Amino acid sequence: MAKWKEIFGKAIGTTQTEEGNSIAMPFKKLGTVDNLVQKTKGDRVIWAIVILLTLASLLLVYSSTGSLAYRMSKSNESYLFKQFAFIILGLLIIYFAHRINYTLYSRVAKILFLISIPLLLYTLFFGVQLNAGSRWIKLPVINMTFQTSDLAKLALFMYMSRMLSRKQQVIKDFKKGFLPIIIPVALICMLIAPANLSTAILIGGTSLLLMFIGRVSLKHIGLTIAIAAIPVVLLIAVAVSTYDKEAGESKKIPAILSSGRIPTWISRIQTFVYSSKEDDGEKTYQINQAKIAIANGGLLGEGPGNSHARNYLPHSYSDFIYAIIIEEYGLLGGAAILFIYLLFLLRCIRIYRKCPYAFGAFLALALSFMLVIQAIANMGVNVNLFPNTGVTLPLVSMGGSSFLFTCLSIGIILSVARNVEQQEGKLQPETVKEG
Repeated sequence: MAKWKEIFGKAIGTTQTEEGNSIAMPFKKLGTVDNLVQKTKGDRVIWAIVILLTLASLLLVYSSTGSLAYRMSKSNESYLFKQFAFIILGLLIIYFAHRINYTLYSRVAKILFLISIPLLLYTLFFGVQLNAGSRWIKLPVINMTFQTSDLAKLALFMYMSRMLSRKQQVIKDFKKGFLPIIIPVALICMLIAPANLSTAILIGGTSLLLMFIGRVSLKHIGLTIAIAAIPVVLLIAVAVSTYDKEAGESKKIPAILSSGRIPTWISRIQTFVYSSKEDDGEKTYQINQAKIAIANGGLLGEGPGNSHARNYLPHSYSDFIYAIIIEEYGLLGGAAILFIYLLFLLRCIRIYRKCPYAFGAFLALALSFMLVIQAIANMGVNVNLFPNTGVTLPLVSMGGSSFLFTCLSIGIILSVARNVEQQEGKLQPETVKEG
């Protein structure tokens, strides 16, 4: 009981007086805005990035939801207020997550990872179906859909950070160091891939990058890449072999490959590889509209709220919001968003280099890689560098469970940053123990 009391005390930031009385520091005088500002610690540049991106999100969501509002018989303002509510909730999540001592996340990492596995299995078989894929479960009472892969990837990177920090002495050993790390990664990716291959690939790539930084043997990483490449190469080979270049259309694929989302994956690869400027069919409609939006934007853009492509571009408020950014704010606006994400990554690398504990360093780096790689993937799809993936732009796309888990990830990064400040003597020191 005393142990859990100590853990909870660290979670809410309690401190012990000389008489042994416990004082809850972050909740004392919490009612005033000034007190909240004083208790907001961590990397101030990351806080500024969060504010900038969420403000941009308000403008862009309001601008890009016109066609959605028309289809749903709602007003643009209803989506604006909904996004504003998500932003407020997200900022609160960041605040309270950053006030928690980050070592607590090491203690709950294994529990969250074990919880995410049955949730992914449930989603795979009983989740909400969309485009032959099951990615969501509907939460009762609040009637909100929840993408379980968001929880799974957060739990995985927390658990990976814990294992990498604990296995450094045997990290080069295949059985003792490599297998305990790669098995959870493979399990999560295999459970996510049937419904969301792009997310599984991004998680796998981020995990390999983290393992490389965590000193995992290059021989073991190379073996993993070779094994993971087999189904990807086979999928590309099937896509190429079943496409008729002369007719400009796909041939009939074997029955064994007609189940689940495999036809969708094959179709997206064919569209990406073989589509040309002259193609204006249904398969190329979305990316063609994104190209039109980018072309309209030019260098300086059409101005806030002046997008024309938003009325024709599907998912202009989520997957293709970056095209709307370039149309309204030009290539300079698009470059500014890219710069902000790269600045976020650089600040997180700074936290990684200064953090005195391995778990905190790996955790900050893993979560920052996850968010920035997702952002780059979204931008790459919008400018037709990658096939359509369906991933959102972190903190900018219209809110949902993904937005809230992004905020939680940033809150955890800021928790590590707050500890780094404490270690540098900028704040009143607290006792920190690795979990």
